[in-house]
Formats: sequence, structure tokens, C-alpha cells
Amino acid sequence: MKDYITVIGGGLAGTEAALQIAKRGIKVKLYEMKPVKFSEAHSNNNLAEIVCSNSFKSNLLTNACGLLKEELRILGSELIPIADSVAVPAGQALAVDREKFSEAVTRIVEENENIEVIREEVTEIPEDELVIVATGPLTSDIFAKRIKELIGEESLAFYDAVAPLIEKDSIDMNIAFYGNRYDQERAKDEDVEEWLKRPKQEEASYINLPMNKEEYIEFYNELINAEVAHLHEFEKREIFEGCMPIEIMAKRGEDTLRYGPLKPVGFTDIRTGYRPYAVVQLRQDNSEGTLYNMVGFQTNLKFGEQKRVFSKIPGLANANFVKYGVMHRNTYINSTKLLDSTYNLKKNNNIFFAGQITGVEGYVESISSGFVAGINAANKLKGKSPIIYDRNNVIGALAEYISTEKEDFEPMNANFGILPELPEKIKDKKERYQKIAYRSLKNLKK
Repeated sequence: MKDYITVIGGGLAGTEAALQIAKRGIKVKLYEMKPVKFSEAHSNNNLAEIVCSNSFKSNLLTNACGLLKEELRILGSELIPIADSVAVPAGQALAVDREKFSEAVTRIVEENENIEVIREEVTEIPEDELVIVATGPLTSDIFAKRIKELIGEESLAFYDAVAPLIEKDSIDMNIAFYGNRYDQERAKDEDVEEWLKRPKQEEASYINLPMNKEEYIEFYNELINAEVAHLHEFEKREIFEGCMPIEIMAKRGEDTLRYGPLKPVGFTDIRTGYRPYAVVQLRQDNSEGTLYNMVGFQTNLKFGEQKRVFSKIPGLANANFVKYGVMHRNTYINSTKLLDSTYNLKKNNNIFFAGQITGVEGYVESISSGFVAGINAANKLKGKSPIIYDRNNVIGALAEYISTEKEDFEPMNANFGILPELPEKIKDKKERYQKIAYRSLKNLKK
């Protein structure tokens, strides 16, 4: 056995794992194929590049992902504090300046004396050393083939989509307005005139684009009839519900978007003083506030169609799209049959997996898996017992979920449904989640 650990993949899981190993005094060889080779969704040379969205989801403890972030802060995650340090306004959520985030992670990793960053594509899985495979859902074809050779036919795949980015200065603020959900809503008509006189609150986290019924119906019809990129390639593939392209979601029914990403509840249309028929939200994407991403607008429309259809949204008639949405293949393994709750491969204990390739879905979830795999790989090299996190904590429940054999397995986000129920029945969901979170944090103090 070598006296170092190899980590393959410099994304969120790989960098968290490498930093956890290095923190324990062990040398790490961290392989990242950029800039020698890029996947279809990556575009810069930095480690821990964020592709789909800049949101790490809610910070509230009554949200499972918010609780997972707090668990990771307490346990000593390296990446969550970096995300906190480059946060941009997002209400109760943690959203980051993605460029500054990846730059900071890259700098910290490259400056760590225990980590050697090797910029080349790995085409073989080493057999005589401890390895963490954290190549993510965009694993290169040749390495995906090596994984399949290692694990047999237990690999799966689905398709994922990314939302467009818009320049803030190109948004019509005579139509759009700043605000977080429920900030603008007024229960009585007499409050509306007074509210409309108030100055716009630029410190609010979102820019909102209200639609009346006619505007929504026009947009909806254009969306469901728009031309899709590579339709024949993707239409036969499995698409993950958590990143459903908006045009596919829309085809489920005329009102589907109004109960999903375009939900109008909690807003007032500044043009009328009343609740709009639908609302498109734009979330700040960089710390300068010059770029905004379209919340829930993951898409596989052709670029020209994105410009044409999305420009029909009130406020975006002259929008400058600096990055269009794309759809790409995501690969993950059937972890429920292959891994244990430390993300260790059952048939070859020298190999760990981490990140979205294991079927954990989301940025924080990927960091969580890298954290667990990194610590346990370090313990294995030192001859120590593995650390198995309690299923009363999200970090442990997630690891247990992806390592418990089941027939139908698809990527899983952090959620309260995977944690054990409370001994008492509590109908109020918020109160129930608060008690689960209290139990979790109290458990960590042990």
C-alpha cells in the first residue's frame, strides 16, 4: 500500500475529500483533467467549478439541506465555510459567487503542502493504492468504461439541464422588481397605493418578472412548441426530476409551471398592485450583482429558441443572455448494491466513491459524501476504524440511503424523509422539522 491517497476528480466532492485527508497529515495526489480536457458542461480551469446553479439551497434548519450544511460546519467541512465567505444575497438560501468560490477552493487546495494537483485525465483505476473516485456525473467516456469494468453493469445514467445567465443591465426594471417571496404581498387593497410609492429595495435577493394571464399563456404556448436541441438523442433517456427541463415540465399541463418555478404566491405585480398570474424569478449569480440566473429554467432548447422564447417574458424583451442553458449526460453508479455507508466499494476496499457519481444529488450532498469518504480513506490508511455517521443526522442518513439495497434507485437530495421519525407525532411540519433538527445537532455534540 502506498503512503498517499489518490483522489480522481477535482470537483466539490474531490476537493473536500482531498482537504480532509491532507488535514490528517496524509499526502494526496489530486487528479483533475481540466484544462487538458473539458466535459460538455465545464468551462474554466478552476477546481470545484459549479455548473448548474449558484445556489447551495436553504440555510434554515427546518430545511434538510440547511441542516446538512450546519452539520458540516460543526464537523469541520472545508468547503462550506468557503461558500459562506463568498455568499451573494439569496434570502434564506446560501448562494455563492461561483467564480470566486472556485477560485478560492483552487487557491486553498494548491497551497496545501500535502496536496499535489495533477492536471491530466486518468484512464485507469490504480490497484495498489487507496483511491477515491470523485469524477462526478460528467465522468469522461474512457474512465466511465473503466468504472464499468470494475463494477460490472451496475452503472446507470440520466440527463441533466442547466439554466441560462442574464446581464442585469439588460433587464427592464420598469416591469421587474426586487423582492423576496411574501415581502411584497399585501392583504388589503388600501395598502397597495402606499406600497407602490416605496423605493425599490435593491438589497433584496431576487429580481421578479410578473406575468398576467395573457402574457403567461403566450409564453407557455411558445415554450411547449419551441425547438429542442438533440431531441432524438435525449427523448429516449431518463431525465432526473430534480433538474427537469422547463419545456418538459410545461408539457405536463398548462398550470404546472404556476405551481412550480413560476409560482406567483407571495408577490404583487407593480403594474397592477395585485398578485400576478405567474412570476419568473432571477437570482443573483455573482457578488458584483451584474449577472442573474433564471431560477428553475433548466432547459434543452436550442440557443436561438431560448433567446426567442425567454425574451417574451415581461422584462426580458432586450435581455442579453451571457450563457444559454444546456443539457448533458450525468452518470452515477448503483451505490445501493456497491457501496457501504462510508462510500467504500464493497468488492474492493481500496476504492471509495464520492460525489454525484454515487447518486447523492446536490452541491452540499456532494461535499458531504467527499467529507465522509475522505475521512474514512485517511482512517483506512492509518489502520483506524471507519467512522459511520448516525442516521439521525442528515450526513449519516444520506450515506445510509445510498448504501441500502433497493430495486429502484435514482439520485437523492437531502430531505427529512430519509431520517428516522420522531417518537411523537407532530402535525405541524415546521415544528416537526425543528425538532428533528434539534435532535440532529444534539446528536452531533456526542
